[in-house]
Amino acid sequence: MSAEATAIKPQQQPQQQQRSSRSIRFWRLDTAATVSLLFLVLVTALSVAAPLIAPYSPTEQDIVNSLAQPSAEHWLGTDDLGRDVLSRLIHGAAASLFSSFLAVAVAIVLGVPIGLLAGFLGGWTDDVISRGIDTLLSFPAIVLAIAVTGALGIGLINGMIAVGIVFSPQLARLVRARTLVVRQELYVDAARCFGASTGRILWRHVLPNTVQPVIVQVTLLLAGALLAEASLSFLGLGIQPPHASWGAMLARAYQNMELAPEQMYPPGLAILFTALAFNTLGESLRVALDPTMKHR
Repeated sequence: MSAEATAIKPQQQPQQQQRSSRSIRFWRLDTAATVSLLFLVLVTALSVAAPLIAPYSPTEQDIVNSLAQPSAEHWLGTDDLGRDVLSRLIHGAAASLFSSFLAVAVAIVLGVPIGLLAGFLGGWTDDVISRGIDTLLSFPAIVLAIAVTGALGIGLINGMIAVGIVFSPQLARLVRARTLVVRQELYVDAARCFGASTGRILWRHVLPNTVQPVIVQVTLLLAGALLAEASLSFLGLGIQPPHASWGAMLARAYQNMELAPEQMYPPGLAILFTALAFNTLGESLRVALDPTMKHR
């Protein structure tokens, strides 16, 4: 081992131990982040185990007991077609979470490479990409998502691809800003001097140093994607009957709000608490991953 490596290693170990202990201490003290994470884990577990946990099939109808009040047989009552609300709520979690992750995955696949190229190459490439990003961001997100969904076709998958396309400029702008800083670092110049290709520099040196802000933004985008899915399903552009999602349940409950207003609460509260959990977790991750911020 060289003298330089020997001199650096003792300094790196205390720094790594300090970061580890600081992260552990932060998660112990940040009650909101811990509760949010546990809540999201619970919702995910329920969605995965929905066929085993749900007391009824989400499409099973009992017209005689339509719009029934909560009871021992139906804990959250039934909808206008006699379907058990609790069962549809549990099964709807899978569709809502899947759609959120799908939309964010599309945003990552599109936004991250575009942001890397714009920030690293600069010049006319950056100008063209930046103007395109500004143009997309000038439109209201939900309006643009509806337009893209109309072009792709109605359905959950197409709707979430549309949402991912709408969200990608946000990630692209974030990655571009971070890349503009990273490309000035000495290790990037050293990689150029050793003859590394642009692709290798982006993959090995630039991309790893843009991960932290992307992780935070992704967590926040999951909340936005959940709300977008609910909006599209509410408008009839997302998941189609008889399949359940929280947005579709909310739309169905809205049609019968005068007869059974309590039907609005289960899907509405599920969307509210899940989106709030994503936002809270994202804010906590921002504090935890940013070394310039004082941990609570």
